[in-house]
Amino acid sequence: MNQHLARLYKIAQQPSRRIIGLMSGTSLDGLDVALCRLHGHGTNTRLELEQFATVAYDEDVRYRIRQVFARPQVSLEYLTLLNPWLGQLHADMILQCLLKWHISPQEVDLVASHGQTVYHAPQHQHQNPDFPLNATLQIGDGDQVAVRTGIITLSDFRQKHIAAGGEGAPLAAYGDYLLLSSAEEERLLLNLGGIANFTYLPRAGQDASTAFSTDTGPGNTLLDATVRAHRPELAYDEDGRLASLGQVHEGLLNELLGHPFFAATLPKTTGPELFGPAYLQQAQERTGTTGLGLEDTLATLTELSAHGVAQAAKQVFGSKPALAVYASGGGAHNPALQSALRRHLPACRFATTDVLGVLPDAKEAILFALLANEAVAGQPVSIGAGRQRVPAVSMGKISFPG
Repeated sequence: MNQHLARLYKIAQQPSRRIIGLMSGTSLDGLDVALCRLHGHGTNTRLELEQFATVAYDEDVRYRIRQVFARPQVSLEYLTLLNPWLGQLHADMILQCLLKWHISPQEVDLVASHGQTVYHAPQHQHQNPDFPLNATLQIGDGDQVAVRTGIITLSDFRQKHIAAGGEGAPLAAYGDYLLLSSAEEERLLLNLGGIANFTYLPRAGQDASTAFSTDTGPGNTLLDATVRAHRPELAYDEDGRLASLGQVHEGLLNELLGHPFFAATLPKTTGPELFGPAYLQQAQERTGTTGLGLEDTLATLTELSAHGVAQAAKQVFGSKPALAVYASGGGAHNPALQSALRRHLPACRFATTDVLGVLPDAKEAILFALLANEAVAGQPVSIGAGRQRVPAVSMGKISFPG
């Protein structure tokens, strides 16, 4: 038997696995590296987060990724070169973290690498009649990660989701269901990343077919892009301070909310391909607000993000949802956005996933460690039904170090 296959077989039979989960999101701020000890599998999974770090991208890395990020046309040669280069970079970042944590690569069972999404194209968004299918593309080659670190690597998770009838996103429902279901309460796990999404979890033991995940619209992506356009020295609006100084422009807000995405049936997915600077620019031109100040623009975009979340929740749970909401992602640190969410959903109880024992900034990286754990030791997770788009599949392509 191939030595790496034998190693994987042994890993699958262990009572627990040490897995590094990797996530690089649309904010392009860096690579999240979560060293997880996962005991068991399925609904009996127990997580120990041993270490976590966000390894920041420098401006050169951000610049390289932005050459292909959410662009309908790019240089094919550049994209081809960027794919292995980013895999090598991520591998080096893993090794840096392990060195800092005084852990050798031989002490890690698996790497679960999300890679970097550069284009997300659900059918409802691209509407290309020649391609009646959903598609998505992540780069950061898994073979490069495996060979450079010497650790068996799972990557390219989203393709199986699409092949089984999903849209490739959001994937949070799987990890949220396995790790964060509760017999005491219904939960809304709200991820406020570049794109906002939430997972609805019924009480544990109840009908799992009602669980689902959906994108709700922009989270931080437009806020961050607007800050960079006006204040290049800033990466984002820290603590929503600039937005807090502004006033919401109702005309611009209504124009932004007029996009068909917000009225579309749930669940749905989207990305910065839709909610990018052009979307804002066109809305400003139609409303005569191209000269609107930075603070007022950010206040309006913060309201847009909150309104998208609230509208999606009300679409499913009625006009006054009363759920326990647990936030994660960069937006969980934004008081202006949190205040707007509380105003739109006054009957909901808000906290971060920290109170559930899951570090908010690490949650997405943990998710991919969970998916890798299920791929090697578990069974396809069956949750959701019909258009809930949570196909019962194992995800992740396996790369051996040799």
